[in-house]
Amino acid sequence: MATQSNFSSADSVLANKGRSFHWARRLLGKIHADRATRLYRLCRYIDDLGDEENSVEASRKKLLDARNAISLRHSDNEILLDGVGLLNECQIDKVILLDLIAGVESDTQLVRVEDQGALLRYCYQVAGTVGLMMSKALDTHDEVAYPFAIDLGIAMQLTNICRDIKVDALANRRYIPTNLVRDLEPISLIHPNAQQENLVKDAVANLLNCAEKYYASGEMGLAYLPLQARLSILVAARVYREIGVELKNQDYEYWHRRIVVSTPRKIVVTFKALISILFTLNFWRHPKKHDANLHRALFSQSSPVLSSLKNYAS
Repeated sequence: MATQSNFSSADSVLANKGRSFHWARRLLGKIHADRATRLYRLCRYIDDLGDEENSVEASRKKLLDARNAISLRHSDNEILLDGVGLLNECQIDKVILLDLIAGVESDTQLVRVEDQGALLRYCYQVAGTVGLMMSKALDTHDEVAYPFAIDLGIAMQLTNICRDIKVDALANRRYIPTNLVRDLEPISLIHPNAQQENLVKDAVANLLNCAEKYYASGEMGLAYLPLQARLSILVAARVYREIGVELKNQDYEYWHRRIVVSTPRKIVVTFKALISILFTLNFWRHPKKHDANLHRALFSQSSPVLSSLKNYAS
């Protein structure tokens, strides 16, 4: 278990950088809230290594240090050391976290995603892994549940990418696939001209529609979680999904402002989510099977984690 000061530090990170999750954490019991908060801080720390360093070389060096710390299960860094303890506490295989680090490492290279298959593989690495680790932190150890947990992570990352196209473009990154926006460079995505607008809007709509499929699958797997955790993750998913809904409402024009879900809107979304469970059978019973088509693009990626999940794809 984390110390009180360590938890307070993790809570501060969640409150400042993970508002949707901080909101939904209120529904968790103490032990699960503690674990979820610490896991978020660990994953956020690793993600920030790819974004906030002064140079690419420094970023790569710190990511390598993080990789070695996780592999050796020892570190002088407080966050990584706590992360190692969390992996042990929750029986999380370190290779899942190493997949996350690999995804963040790819951000230190030239980012020009070629197609949707490549984008889905990236989403698995930086967010599907988080969904998988979160399910274990919430005491779900039924391997049949894991593909659904990955899907929820992928859905949220697709939403994140659509929201942050301008922010990423300013960092010379383009996650929107070439097959959707042709050879547009990031500079053209910061504020597309009249000729580019429809192309870019269609691409965002395409990816948000894709996200909907993964949200639906992720929600189907919530029944594997303990009840309180089930409620919390449902609310977190619905609040995060609302980013895409608001983006759609502003005609996919992401370049005007960065979408933030207001507190009044979170309250409405939370209320609707909690009411919806009364009429949703999948919230209460395990799904019959996982849709293997959702993971078809992932299986071309070399990962022991994904290889093990092939047995549970239907």
